[in-house]
This record gives sequence, structure tokens and C-alpha cells, in this order.
Amino acid sequence: MLEIRDEGAVRVLTLAREKALNAFNGALFDALVEGLLQAQADDNVAVVVITGKGRAFTAGADLTEMGQKTAPPKHGFAGAVDLLINYQKPVIAAVNGIAIGVGGTICGLVDIVYVAESARMRCPFTALGINPEAGSSLTFPQMMGPQRAAWFLYAADTLSARDCVEQGMALEVLDDEGFIDAVLTRAAKLAAQAPAALRETKELLWAPRREALRAAVAAENVALTRTIGSAENREAIAAFMEKRTPDFASLRQQG
Repeated sequence: MLEIRDEGAVRVLTLAREKALNAFNGALFDALVEGLLQAQADDNVAVVVITGKGRAFTAGADLTEMGQKTAPPKHGFAGAVDLLINYQKPVIAAVNGIAIGVGGTICGLVDIVYVAESARMRCPFTALGINPEAGSSLTFPQMMGPQRAAWFLYAADTLSARDCVEQGMALEVLDDEGFIDAVLTRAAKLAAQAPAALRETKELLWAPRREALRAAVAAENVALTRTIGSAENREAIAAFMEKRTPDFASLRQQG
């Protein structure tokens, strides 16, 4: 579910639900949180890289598991978001392919994002009848600018790898071939710096942002209590399961 390896002082966490396009269920969120906690506690680790196995970074939340009776996760989505906001070491997202939902919003919670040439990013919240999450209502306008962020979130549009860089969602596009090796070369450059100075620099960069991020997440969560389970959300989920386009127009007509 989560593959862990070290490349020198770089800890690589690979989302490994390849058949599900690395979609997040509770167990994968828990595995990622545990992997991040272990990396944070390990003095031999200076930088963390999060990537995906196969052709996807992550397809977002695993909608096929919605409604199933499963044990509640230990950390879950909320725990992953909280940990990334408070994380003490540099984190790089290596977006190797499809990035949907949390695959996009996680980019606002890490330090640096690299995208493979074939990567595509989409946050389809309005198409699912829900609102943004993981602080993206704050981080996306900061990264992209207000108008581009508004279009990206309102229209549930898709960004190419080049779009991601041009619009501020990623630092650099790297070739598909040798993608992770190229990311690791860049991560190793960070890991070679003085570790205490690296952590202090991260703290200085993130400390002014944390309170606003927590407030944004709290506001998003309140909004989610209204949108999750709404008529629009139920129609979107039904359409997903039935492989059709949601009919939101009829809901508007019903008032």
C-alpha cells in the first residue's frame, strides 16, 4: 500500500495501490501518515519525497469504498492534512501522472512540486457537488493567483504539466523517462545542506502560514458538512457509479 525506501538522506514514500490508481482510502491515509511520522523522527532523513506507483500520482478519494462498512482510520484524511501543515522537514511531491482531488490539494501542503511531462491535475470538487479541501481555498490562490485558482476550482478544469508550472502549482516539468531519478537528484541537493538550518528555514517559511491554513481547513470542513450528502453530491456519486454525467440542471429546477 505504501512503499518506503531511502536514497541517501532522502526518504521516498510511494503510494502503491496501483490497480486503484493510488486512490486514497482510510488505510492508505494511515500508511502515509505513519510513513511521514517515521521519516520525521529519523535523524538520517533530511528530505521526504511523496510519489505514486504506476501511471497515477493519486486518483484522489476512493469513491468505490464510500458507504462500505470499514473500521475508522487511525489518522485518515484529517490527520494527513494536519501533519503536513505542521511537518518539520522539507517535503517534495513528485507528481508522476494523474493527480485528482487530494492529488492536487496536497501540492499546497508540501514545499516543492515536480510534475512529469504526462501528469494531469484536476480538482473536481464542484463536479462532485462538494467544496475544496485540505486548505486549497487558501493555498491555490496563493500559488496560482486568485483568478486562475477560481477558474481551476469553479470549473473543475484539468491542468497539463506545463499548465501546472506556468500557473504556479509546480516548480518544474521533468521528462517521464527517468522522472523519479531526476526528482531524487534535486532532493539530494537539499538533503546535502546543513540539516538543522534546513529545518529552521522550513519553520521560518511555514510559521506565518499555519494559522491561516488551519482556519481555511476548519472553514472548508464546516462547508463539507453542508455539501457532503447533499442532493448535488448524491447525484454526482450516483452518476460516477453509473458512468454518466451528473444532472445538476434538474436539481436547480427543483429549487
